[in-house]
Amino acid sequence: MKLVSVVLVLLAPLLTSCQKLLLPVDCGDIYHNDNSRPSGVYTIYPIGATSAVQVYCDMGSEGGRWTVFQRRMDGTVNFYRGWDQYKAGFGIAAGEYWLGLESLYHLTLRKRYELLVDMEDFEGNKVFARYSSFSIDPEFYGYKLHVSGFTDGGAGDALTYHNRQMFSTFDKDQDSSGGNCARSFLGAFWYNNCHYANPNGVYRWGADSTISNVGVDWYQWKGPNYSLKAISMKIRPVQ
Repeated sequence: MKLVSVVLVLLAPLLTSCQKLLLPVDCGDIYHNDNSRPSGVYTIYPIGATSAVQVYCDMGSEGGRWTVFQRRMDGTVNFYRGWDQYKAGFGIAAGEYWLGLESLYHLTLRKRYELLVDMEDFEGNKVFARYSSFSIDPEFYGYKLHVSGFTDGGAGDALTYHNRQMFSTFDKDQDSSGGNCARSFLGAFWYNNCHYANPNGVYRWGADSTISNVGVDWYQWKGPNYSLKAISMKIRPVQ
């Protein structure tokens, strides 16, 4: 019995080390553990062992390893939600979802990330915008956005306007306007005064000027009155 106890004591550090290796922080960790993994839903641990959350890992675009934190594709999930839900996350990783601001903050705290925003319109055209640096501050500072280093993949730069803005929802107004951008444009985002990008706006079907600027908009590509078919925002560690 004493021998068994001694063996367990000796093995404990090794077992702990192995456990850490099995808890990927992001999709980059999953890729580096096995670079043959296809795109799909995986479990990551952005804040440690008790923070398991499912995400969609894009292992194909621009070299793969992307952790998707926002995805719209069919309008099945309502994105007009309050602060607590944007903080914690909602939706399902196999479809439309928002990872959660707290998880996103911890990810960008632990590593340096770049950002890729993929978009598609209802005519089948696909473009992207890429940024070499992406991070957000903790909740105390309003999850303020830091984004820079734009590369154009046909979409144009709608996000730099939102740089250094705090995140706003209809029940927590932290934008730079005199009103409430989230309420005015039926979304939630790092609004300035108010937006060139509204990826969490109302899911609509293409061109529609009935109510301006409330759709899933990326102004520099399709203007204020065209709601995109699909958009996804994803990050990966900088090499």
